[in-house]
Amino acid sequence: MPAPNLPLLCPVCFQPLELAGPHPSGQSRLVCGSSHSFDAARQGYFNLLVGKGTAFEADTAEMVEARFNFLGQGHYLPLAQAVAAAVVPTLPGEHAVVLDSGTGTGHYLRVLLDAAVADGREVAALGLDISKFALRRAARLNAEAVNVAWDIWQPLPVKDNSVDAITVIFAPRNAAEFARVLRPTGRLTVVTPRPGHLASIADVTGMLSIEEGKESRLAGAMEAHFTVETARDVDFPLALTRREAADLAFMGPAGHHSGRTAIAARLEGQPEPVVSEARFRLTVFRPAKAPIQ
Repeated sequence: MPAPNLPLLCPVCFQPLELAGPHPSGQSRLVCGSSHSFDAARQGYFNLLVGKGTAFEADTAEMVEARFNFLGQGHYLPLAQAVAAAVVPTLPGEHAVVLDSGTGTGHYLRVLLDAAVADGREVAALGLDISKFALRRAARLNAEAVNVAWDIWQPLPVKDNSVDAITVIFAPRNAAEFARVLRPTGRLTVVTPRPGHLASIADVTGMLSIEEGKESRLAGAMEAHFTVETARDVDFPLALTRREAADLAFMGPAGHHSGRTAIAARLEGQPEPVVSEARFRLTVFRPAKAPIQ
């Protein structure tokens, strides 16, 4: 059962949303003071998108399946552990609120929540994503979180100054909204790929390469609202089967342009294991007006 103290807002009237008793169907509900009600989908997530919804291109069911399979094998576990190590020590011991923006299949949030429990911290978690296919997986993996379908480029359905930590891992960054919902003592943790990331696999599969200057552009895009507190590289080798390499290539932006069958065909002649290197930059931001500790 999700934690009841998340600072959610109704997307219709912007009053607080609370978890209510289950619908006659047995599914959980979110209800506001104006009686707007949002029933959980059968798979456990909530869809708060109203009106025209979003024009953002969500990941497909096939892309999500590839990501779920790849991450489930633990290939990116060192990255998930690095994110948890950066975030958990900054959380208050009780009533901490974590927002995982672009939660995807929920694997990174799962590691963070487990680390928080091991550290004796009480955490309520909110996972946002635009893909209902990803949220179906996330809701099963992180049943104690509230997983919500939302467009990150719209105002977030979250109260001002109510979140202790925001994580953004390979997802869009709405700096103004992140600054609005984050407490002055909170932290924003962003993971981006670095030049050379998966270069050997990208050469074969047609994945988009990582352009130079990405890190400086990230800092520039955030500087009106955030200041870089720390930044570190997280690099580790990968040794994959051809199937795993195909999942890796297909689960990202390349999946919107190439089918998995075509990607797998390009890898067919590659010797196993398919060797490459994951290269990430993990940047922790503090709010620009936050007190320096």
